[in-house]
Amino acid sequence: MLRRQLALFDDLPEDEVGLSFADQIATFTYEGKRTETLVKGGIPYFFNEFWTARQRQGHALHEVSYRACFKPQLPGFFIDRLTKPGDTVYDPFMGRGTTPVQAALMGRGAIGNDINPLSTYFTRPRIVPPTMVSVLDRLSEINWGADVEAPRELEVFYHPETLQEICALRAYLSEQETSGKADLVDDWIRMVAINRLTGHSSGFFSVYSLPPNQAVSVAAQRKINEKRNQAPPRRVVPDIIVKKSRSLLKDGVPPAGPNFRLFVGSAEYTPHINTASVDLVVTSPPFLDIVQYAGDNWLRCWFVGTDVKTVPISMHKKPGDWTAFTRRVFLELQRIVRPGGHVAYEVGEVRNGKVELDRLVLEAIDGLQFEPLAVVVNVQEFTKTANCWGVDNNAKGTNTNRIIVARRHG
Repeated sequence: MLRRQLALFDDLPEDEVGLSFADQIATFTYEGKRTETLVKGGIPYFFNEFWTARQRQGHALHEVSYRACFKPQLPGFFIDRLTKPGDTVYDPFMGRGTTPVQAALMGRGAIGNDINPLSTYFTRPRIVPPTMVSVLDRLSEINWGADVEAPRELEVFYHPETLQEICALRAYLSEQETSGKADLVDDWIRMVAINRLTGHSSGFFSVYSLPPNQAVSVAAQRKINEKRNQAPPRRVVPDIIVKKSRSLLKDGVPPAGPNFRLFVGSAEYTPHINTASVDLVVTSPPFLDIVQYAGDNWLRCWFVGTDVKTVPISMHKKPGDWTAFTRRVFLELQRIVRPGGHVAYEVGEVRNGKVELDRLVLEAIDGLQFEPLAVVVNVQEFTKTANCWGVDNNAKGTNTNRIIVARRHG
C-alpha cells in the first residue's frame, strides 16, 4: 500500500518530464481541463484543479485534525516537481506536520518548525510511528484507574469515568516526560489522545461538540449540551486510541532513510537550521487574524501541560503588519534555502476577497534574493478564470489555494 501511495507523487506525467516548473504547470491538464493563465504585474497566475482528494488519496498517517491545515496533496505536488529523493524539505509553520510527514513518505529529508509546541507532538510520532503491537502493550501497562485529580468543569465534555481515564493518561505521560522515560510509543499515544479529545462522533472521547480542530469553551459546550439535550456518554479511552491507531497505520509507515528535525520557535529566527541547507520550502502562514489558534487549541494545550497564553502565535489585523512579518520570514528563508532552491508559500482568500494575500507576499519579497516564478491557484470546482479573480467561484472565506512559487537566486 505504501508503494502505491508514493507512486502517486513520484511519477510525473511523461509530458512534464524535462520541462521547467512554469511550463509543467502551464501544460497541466486534469480530466480534460487545461490550465488557464493570466499575467498580473508580470507574474503568471495558473488556474486549474491541480490536486483534489479524488485525484490522489492521501496517506492514512495524515488523518489527524488541526485548524487551517492544507491537504497532503498540496506539498506532494510541489515536492514531486521541485525536489528529488534525498533532498530536504522545510515548513516553518508546520501546524499538524503535513509537509514534514509527506516529505518523509516521499523519501525526502524533513525539517519542521512552529511556534506552537503542539506541532511537534502531532508531527514526530507520524514520521517515526511505533508498531501496533507496541501500542497495545503500552496501553495495557497504563493504570487507567489511577487516583488523580480531574477538573470537574470538563464534565461538560466527558463522562466522569472517561474524564478520569483522560486524566490518568495525562498524568502518566507527564511522569514519563519528567523522568526521561518517554519514548516513541508514548509520543504516539499522546498524539492520538490529543486528536481524540473532542469531536462530533463516537470516535472521540467527548460528547457531541464542534469538529476536532476547534475546542469550544466550557460555557459554549454547556450551551451545546442544553440545546441538544445531551449528556456526555461513557467512552473507553484506550479502546478509542486503539481504533484510531489502527486507522492511522493502515497504509504503512515512512521508509527509513533521510533524517528529520523538528523545532519549536519563531519562523523569523531559526539559527538551528544551517545556511543553504534546504532545497524546498512548502508552507502556509497564519492568514492575518482569521484563525484563533490559541482558542481552538486550549484543551489540547491543557492535556500536554502547556499554558496556551504563553504561545506567541502571530496575529496581524493590519495587512501592512502582515506584509512586514512575511518579509522577515523570507529574510530568514533567504539564508536557509540554497541557491536554486524554491519556496511554495500558500495563502488563501480572506475578508471576502478584499485582501489579496498573494499580492502582499509578492510585495514582501520584492528586492530579496527570490525570483517569483508563478502563482498557482488550485480551484476545487474549476470555473472560468474571471470568476476566480472575482473570488465568487465558491462560498465566502478561503476558497482557493493560492501558492506563490519563488526560486532562490544569488
